[in-house]
Amino acid sequence: MNALIILSAFAIVILYLGLFNAKRALLPVTLTGLCVALIAVLAEWNTNAQPIYSGMMLFDNFAVAFSTICIFSTILIILISKDYFERISEHVAEYYAILLFALAGILVMVSYYNLSMLFIGIEIMSVSLYILVGIRKKEYASNEAALKYFLMGAFSTGFLLLGITLIYGATGSFNLESIRGYVVSNPTSISTLFYSGMILMLIGFCFKIGVAPFHFWTPDVYEGSPTLITAFMSTVAKTAGFAAFIRLFSICFAPLSDFWMPTIVVIIVLTIFIGNITAVYQHSFKRMLAYSSISHAGYLLFATLLLGAASTNAVFVYATAYSIASIIAFAVLILVRRETGSSSFDSFNGLAKKNPLMAFTLTISMFSLAGIPLTAGFIGKFMVFSVVLSEYRIGLIGLAIINALIGVFYYLKVVTAMYFKEVDREEIAVPAYYKLVLCFSAVATILLGIYPNVILALF
Repeated sequence: MNALIILSAFAIVILYLGLFNAKRALLPVTLTGLCVALIAVLAEWNTNAQPIYSGMMLFDNFAVAFSTICIFSTILIILISKDYFERISEHVAEYYAILLFALAGILVMVSYYNLSMLFIGIEIMSVSLYILVGIRKKEYASNEAALKYFLMGAFSTGFLLLGITLIYGATGSFNLESIRGYVVSNPTSISTLFYSGMILMLIGFCFKIGVAPFHFWTPDVYEGSPTLITAFMSTVAKTAGFAAFIRLFSICFAPLSDFWMPTIVVIIVLTIFIGNITAVYQHSFKRMLAYSSISHAGYLLFATLLLGAASTNAVFVYATAYSIASIIAFAVLILVRRETGSSSFDSFNGLAKKNPLMAFTLTISMFSLAGIPLTAGFIGKFMVFSVVLSEYRIGLIGLAIINALIGVFYYLKVVTAMYFKEVDREEIAVPAYYKLVLCFSAVATILLGIYPNVILALF
């Protein structure tokens, strides 16, 4: 768990740099901390990890893989933050420090082995994001987003905490191994308290990952937040939420899948239909990405229908593909919004003529999010659909394919605007950091789509 200590230490260092007004050092120091933490995480791969801190945490290959994608996604997001925070606030150090603290909470979320650590990790991440969402204090949209996120987050935490309490009351332990032992040793005499706690924890997780019918906060919070913070929430925070969900349900609740599986199926159907159909009617590119993130959460839930190595790998690949493609989309949105002051689809009109690199990388991003072949997004969808097919849920696959086709329609709207709608516009200046992130992410998306074996057999 050296990465957790490294991130926390660098966050404190950044606060001191802000105190002494060393603004030029903030971005390099933050990137250095993230790179050192990434190296520390990778060093833990295949080390036959055992539970540490009296069985509170387990930094196994599962935790290493999801920590890696979370840290790497954060590095890409931080790279496109140059000059971004300076435009909206004088207190830049707080942004970087709070992002690192949020990432520290995320590392706890993906490596917990005790329900108390799950709660601590979620709260560290959530409190950090509450601050970041509402950090633009003079903007009403940001204030509204922060208030909604705080209220809904506190509400969902109540469900989660009560669920943990009931499970403790039934099993006498917060430890995941002990909880699993209780389930396995009492297959026909599970306490009502345990079932109630499991339902409440499922509701709490559904709020955190933004699936229907617990998704109402997502569009407004994503739209009102600073775009860079929205990118972090929709990629890193969502990936961590699913990792925590998979770890709990695969270790503790898998033997009781007949009880909670029907509920998950209903949630999946609601989520993919509400997310995709509502996204079709959006006029704002940013709000469309918010609703599409709801649909992607539904697709990620497909993998929970067959818990095991295959489902874990499917979630990891899908989350990786989704994160990389979304970072491209948000990076281009930041540049376009900086020039036009708008995030509508019309603000992308004619972009391909003046900025072919931006248009090309955004096209790859949209293709990947839509699941078009030869992109990483296609491989991710193929893997989660394969999990469902192995359970012979043909009807569910049919609904998913229909919704994937709906997704193609609204993702290609922005591609049509860039290439087929002419408008007189100035060329947008693209900083070097943005070019690096856009090119790397686009290449990674294509390579993972053509050579998926690079990450297919991690688990």
